[in-house]
Amino acid sequence: MTLFRSRALTVAVALLTAPLALAPVLSPSAQALTVHDPWNYAENMISAARALEQINNQITSLQNEAQMLINQSRNLASLPHSSLQQIQQSVQRTQQLLGQAQSIAFDVGQIDQAFQQRYGSIPLSASDAELVAGARSRWQTTVGGLQDALRVQAGVVGNVDANKAEMATLVGQSQGAKGALQATQAGNQLLALQSQQLSDLIAVMSANGRAEALFEAERATAAEQGREQRRRFLTPGAGYQAGNARMFRN
Repeated sequence: MTLFRSRALTVAVALLTAPLALAPVLSPSAQALTVHDPWNYAENMISAARALEQINNQITSLQNEAQMLINQSRNLASLPHSSLQQIQQSVQRTQQLLGQAQSIAFDVGQIDQAFQQRYGSIPLSASDAELVAGARSRWQTTVGGLQDALRVQAGVVGNVDANKAEMATLVGQSQGAKGALQATQAGNQLLALQSQQLSDLIAVMSANGRAEALFEAERATAAEQGREQRRRFLTPGAGYQAGNARMFRN
């Protein structure tokens, strides 16, 4: 038994001391090296990739915001061209021509007064000289109305070239607009130009209508005056008196 115990103790000591005997003896320099951990390295690389992705997303977001600000500044940029002065000048020229209407202006009060004085009923007490003077005055008014209509037409035709050039400029500005505001302003100025052209058309129609109305009024009054003169001519003692006429002397 004693021998068996002694051998078992020897084997146990040998087993306990075997790892120490088998382990290599490291030098001091080898003991100072850092042990590489692949799992820790992979986790660090993933964290760095995620951080880089976040930075890229932030850069993209800043770029989008900068582009949005640029677009907003373009949308708020005002149109560098304005046709308002040219349109106002065209309208003023047409208004001046209408304001220079002869004899009877484009005024309701003046028209009523002129028709009562010149185109009313022919007074029976008027002399032949007064009838002739009234007829001449009405004829002059009619001729003046025709001249006014021609002047308005000429003024409107003179605006055509300027309006054509302005329209081409505004269309170019609209097509080259950098933002919504510039496009809107160009469209508004085109509408204003069309309104000015429409006002020219109304002016021409008004002047032509005035001339035609004066002509018809003169003709109606002339017919009334003709009836009065015929009545006077046919009145006994006031018209033509028959008599003897000698064409050749003996």
